[in-house]
Amino acid sequence: MNEPLHIVCPGCTSINNVPGNRLADDPQCGKCKKPLFISHPLELTGLNFYKQLKGSHIPLLVDFWASWCGPCKMMAPVFEQAAAQLQPGVRVAKLNTEKEAGIAAQFNIRSIPTMIIFNRGREIARQSGAVDLGSLITWVQSHI
Repeated sequence: MNEPLHIVCPGCTSINNVPGNRLADDPQCGKCKKPLFISHPLELTGLNFYKQLKGSHIPLLVDFWASWCGPCKMMAPVFEQAAAQLQPGVRVAKLNTEKEAGIAAQFNIRSIPTMIIFNRGREIARQSGAVDLGSLITWVQSHI
C-alpha cells in the first residue's frame, strides 16, 4: 500500500504523511525528527490522547490501567512485548485512569485493565482483564 497514511508523532504530536509501504522503515517525524514508532507503549495524557485517537490512520490499542491494580501490573510486561510485535501496524499506548479519570469515564471504563482498539477515532473492540501475550496478539489481529 503506497497510499500516504497520517501518523501522529509520539513526541511532538505533529501529523506526518508516511507511505503505507514505508511504515516499517523507521520513519521519523518531519518536525521534531524523533522516531514515529517506539518499541514500547506510548503514555497517553489529556494533552495527546485525542490527537493520537483521531489523527492517525493506523489502529490505536489503548490499555486503560491504574497503578494500584494488581492485574494491571501483571499485564504491563505483556503489553510491552505486544508493542514491540504490533508496531508499526498498530500504535500501542497506555492511559493511566487515575490521572485521566475524565477520559476513562468518557469511554465507560468500569474495570481495569481494559484494552480498547480504536480505528480512526472509533472504538472497534474492547476486552477487560489480563491476558497472555499470545491471546492479546490474536485478539488485536482479529479486529484490525
